[in-house]
Amino acid sequence: MRVCRVRVGEDISYAAIDGLSDDLEITDESVVAFIDGYPFGEWTPRGTVARAREVTLLAPVIPSKVIGIGKNYRDHAAEMGGEVPADPLMFLKPSTAVIGPGDAIRLPWQSEDVHHEGELALVIGRLCRDVPAERAAEVIFGFTCANDVSARDLQRTDGQWTRAKGFDTFCPLGPWIETEFDWTDARLTCAVNGEVRQDSNVGDVVVGVPDLIAAVSAVMTLVPGDVILTGTPAGVGPIRGGDSVTVRIEGLGSLTNPVVDGG
Repeated sequence: MRVCRVRVGEDISYAAIDGLSDDLEITDESVVAFIDGYPFGEWTPRGTVARAREVTLLAPVIPSKVIGIGKNYRDHAAEMGGEVPADPLMFLKPSTAVIGPGDAIRLPWQSEDVHHEGELALVIGRLCRDVPAERAAEVIFGFTCANDVSARDLQRTDGQWTRAKGFDTFCPLGPWIETEFDWTDARLTCAVNGEVRQDSNVGDVVVGVPDLIAAVSAVMTLVPGDVILTGTPAGVGPIRGGDSVTVRIEGLGSLTNPVVDGG
């Protein structure tokens, strides 16, 4: 099932989306079926539908926290001039960084070197702590596309990553959450103005999804809707005002955001 979060007029609700094209794009035949309740808990079909093109897709979830994982692809660790860490390198992005499909990434005046980072994101489906890797599947609600936007110059000068990765709009998520997805083998690309810069497979991560959940949940309690970003492959690069960035993951769909100056 593909679960999305949509706005119709002043109403915001969750829905299931169906009728997409073979490459998971919205067409005239695409529809959303509204649900009552919270998809991470109890919910029921509302019994009403709408054309997908008549609603606005929002970020599919507003998490209590976003946990990023740094240097989880060997090629990206190498391009950043470092090694893969012995343990997963965790950082936090605030929920206020989250935006949805079509929302603008706003470049802050404090940085002159903002980069895209296309990533696979997993969404937690239940309250959990100290989850063993062999039971990780029990706490996953689904997966979506993400862009871990990063102010690279601030990342270097600050020596830690909170400011560099925490600006408003620096965590695009979407376009929906796919509840049935094989994270071990799916192509990930990130294109800027149609030019592919990152091209990899989400299965090439050093630390896989089950072990990431085990590592993160050993540190902090995870609540329904929390998001874990699984890392980015090589090919990260700068974005400028006027650009358009598209993260695409095979089996999940495409997340496109314009870039504007003046964050």
